[in-house]
Amino acid sequence: MGMESPEAKKWGLKLPATMSGTSLRLDTFSCSSSSPLSISNLSSPSKTNLSSPSSTSKSSSTCSDRFIPCRSSSRLYAFALLDKPSPVKDNNGVGGGNSINNEAYSRLLRAELFGSDFASPSSSHAGHGSGSGSPSIMSPSKNILRFKTDSCGPTSPFSSPSTLGGHRNELSSDTSTPPKPPRKILDAPSLQDDFYLNLVDWSSQNVLAVTRLCDLGPHDGVCSVQWTKEGSYISIGTCLGQVQIWDGTRCKRVRTLGGHQTRTGVLAWNSRILASGSRDRNILQHDMRVSNDYISQLVGHKSEVCGLKWSSDDRELASGGNDNQLLVWNQHSKQPALRLTEHTAAVKAISWSPHQSNLLASGGGTADRCIRFWNTTNGHQLNYIDTGSQVCNLAWSKNVNELVSTHGYSQNQIMVWKYPSLAKVTTLTGHSMRVLYLAMSPDGQTIVTGAGDETLRFWNIFPSMKAPTPVKDTALWSLGRTQIR
Repeated sequence: MGMESPEAKKWGLKLPATMSGTSLRLDTFSCSSSSPLSISNLSSPSKTNLSSPSSTSKSSSTCSDRFIPCRSSSRLYAFALLDKPSPVKDNNGVGGGNSINNEAYSRLLRAELFGSDFASPSSSHAGHGSGSGSPSIMSPSKNILRFKTDSCGPTSPFSSPSTLGGHRNELSSDTSTPPKPPRKILDAPSLQDDFYLNLVDWSSQNVLAVTRLCDLGPHDGVCSVQWTKEGSYISIGTCLGQVQIWDGTRCKRVRTLGGHQTRTGVLAWNSRILASGSRDRNILQHDMRVSNDYISQLVGHKSEVCGLKWSSDDRELASGGNDNQLLVWNQHSKQPALRLTEHTAAVKAISWSPHQSNLLASGGGTADRCIRFWNTTNGHQLNYIDTGSQVCNLAWSKNVNELVSTHGYSQNQIMVWKYPSLAKVTTLTGHSMRVLYLAMSPDGQTIVTGAGDETLRFWNIFPSMKAPTPVKDTALWSLGRTQIR
């Protein structure tokens, strides 16, 4: 590195010995998004230009190492000039003449290069000059442009539950625009687009199951998942018809139950009994306190069982099938107490009201599109509404008298309804395929939806509960958990 020229000392810049300070020129111009800012440097050993595109085209410059194609797409916010005094200029762009304040010059240079947001002067310049009107030479370890550390983006307002799948928060990397709330999305690779499966469930211990708990090998697969009410164990229905019980904490299988001949696509727990529905058209009831695979078999559907839900008091079990029937079973008979046939398509979506006993909601498939409300005491249909789309899931809010429905063909939407007025509260969109899976958070405020687009999306749709009731971990394993095998 050679000796510094007198011009370098005069200007406060470290210039090559062959470059004179008189070759520096600053041409100001207004920059728009359609007119990119071009900074050319080292185009000639004796000439350095800061110019507009029009003036640059007149020069014989070749390739530049400081070309910024577009301010809006470049991260210029992360750069700033060093807080060093700058040389003064006269009207001809040459040093000397009537001087201006160094701070004003620095502010002008910042504004021309980076916009008005960066024109504010430094808080202090004391101690930088080496004499009156003559700035000190820059230290070789300093740069004209300094890269600043990015500020941390806002944290997600949603505290994600622990999950057995990968997660993705889609944040914009361009912080030159106002920050946006992160999208609450989880990746769900290979989440199947199958109306008859139930592959997502959210436990009372805030753990989300999305079929990634276990690998059943090349000849079997997961068709349904359902947590116990206390959230410690999870049941899995398989393609070969088995029902497996897993310890969710240790990710260890503790029991395998047989009985079905083909895939087990739906599961439902009450406090003690696990009900499973299958493509073989049967419903089996399993009791973890006994060694038998199942304690009873319910026969009533003429096609695959795709919906199962226990009432909140554990006394009634509602089942929906691909035969368009909605059946209601009680504890005293192996024949259905009610056979409701108003639906004209498969009934997968079923939900019992937590606010009113014997109130059941059900939803029909593509050819039906209706949500129907039933009084299971007498079997009367209380009301119904045509949603315009295949009804895939229903869930009643435990905090307010509202329910949420998810839909498939043709709009793939999520809707919230008031009851009993059936006024639509809101419609949510985002999934690009049928919203086949639905689960609710333990606090009842957030739902998670899944679709064949291989994403799980979180929606905060319900208010908080005023007096939440803790779930007791006593009923299911009243004879001790050592009975599971």
